[in-house]
Amino acid sequence: MRLLKTLSAAALLSPLATLAALAQEAATTGIAPAPETVTPDAAAAVVDTMNKGDVAWMLVSTVLVLFMILPGLGLFYGGLVRAKNMLSVLMQCVTITAVVVIIYVLYGYSFAFGGSTSAFWGGTGKMFLAGITKDTMAATFTKGVVIPEYVFIAFQMTFACITPALIVGAFAERIKFSAVVLFTILWVTIVYFPVAHMVWDANGLIFLGQHAGGVAALDFAGGTVVHINAGIAALVGSFLVGKRAGLGRDNMAPHSMTLTMVGASILWVGWFGFNAGSNLEANGGAALAMINTFTATAGAAVAWVIIEAMARGKASMLGAVSGIVAGLVAVTPAAGAVGPIGAIVLGAIASALCYVFVAVIKPRAGYDDSLDVFGIHGVGGIVGAIGTGVFASASLGGGGYLEGVTMGAQVYSQVVAVLITVVYSGVVSAILYKIVDVVVGLRPTMEAEREGLDLTSHGEVAYHS
Repeated sequence: MRLLKTLSAAALLSPLATLAALAQEAATTGIAPAPETVTPDAAAAVVDTMNKGDVAWMLVSTVLVLFMILPGLGLFYGGLVRAKNMLSVLMQCVTITAVVVIIYVLYGYSFAFGGSTSAFWGGTGKMFLAGITKDTMAATFTKGVVIPEYVFIAFQMTFACITPALIVGAFAERIKFSAVVLFTILWVTIVYFPVAHMVWDANGLIFLGQHAGGVAALDFAGGTVVHINAGIAALVGSFLVGKRAGLGRDNMAPHSMTLTMVGASILWVGWFGFNAGSNLEANGGAALAMINTFTATAGAAVAWVIIEAMARGKASMLGAVSGIVAGLVAVTPAAGAVGPIGAIVLGAIASALCYVFVAVIKPRAGYDDSLDVFGIHGVGGIVGAIGTGVFASASLGGGGYLEGVTMGAQVYSQVVAVLITVVYSGVVSAILYKIVDVVVGLRPTMEAEREGLDLTSHGEVAYHS
């Protein structure tokens, strides 16, 4: 009863979306196409121009996204586990990043953006980065403005790295290192690259709107591709890997909220590269994504703190950083489409619903999503993706829809895109977990798990007392 009273304040935000739907008018703002490769010898009416400011911003954004993973995500997750498993989480983040970098240049970029006309994958035309040199360019969202294709590759590569790294939080402290590596290789190949192509490539199913009567889904920086994709795979993994030994009996409190707060702060800083960098140009679009990354995150953090204080009597540091991440996740698909005030509301709504999943639904359902990957990334991603269809409305301060597209049609497109991602990621991820279990096994021995994965898997410990 107390929780219902707590959430009532957040629920008051929902009628804003309803009123907006009633007031919706036809909007005229267009959305530019996804980047396509521009070959040097292509004859075009418009002379392609590379702006050094755009290139510099994209180089910085790429490094910022890497900074999110190493050390940001590693410290965020590492502080949340017990001390005996700290290094195992850091090692997983480091190794996943290195492995996916190699995969991406070998075939990942081609599978996602290889120039195929298929709606589902990019083909093999750019395997081993064939045909790409320092002089080949990739299009941005402005006709005639290009950036070096190597820069676009590196930027997209960091997204491919962080997505499987997010998943490991669901089964932290209880999975074999070899299982993590094998699952990552299979998952990015069969799940991540096809979804990235469908959502972001100019020929992709969801990008073209073929899934929703020609209305393209809006996913500015990865609500479906990154967060829902990872969140669903994490939820499936939490069931198939099983619960931590001693769950409900042993003390499993975070060993260092200090490190977790540092990690969360790095994530927020790095997320400006994640969101504003997805604009591909250093202009007003990047500025909009930046301010929204500020406001949505602040709205979500404050909402979580208020809800927790009312429900439990005290606001925790864990709650505050959970709100930060929930807001960042929710604004990811919306960053370039909504206004700063709408972003605050979207972040607050996402934070409230993530709180319900983390504090109420997960304990009742009994699954062990160790670090709440599904509860925050999965749920926050779903709320953000669908909410983008609402708050993109010009009447709510957003950029508006394509000509002839109504709020209802856009929300429908968002919902179908979410469902496609949920079903595809869920089903294929379950199959891949089973394959990994057969090949190398998912769980370490009970003795190894109780002793700690730092020592038993890597032969070292994070702390010496």
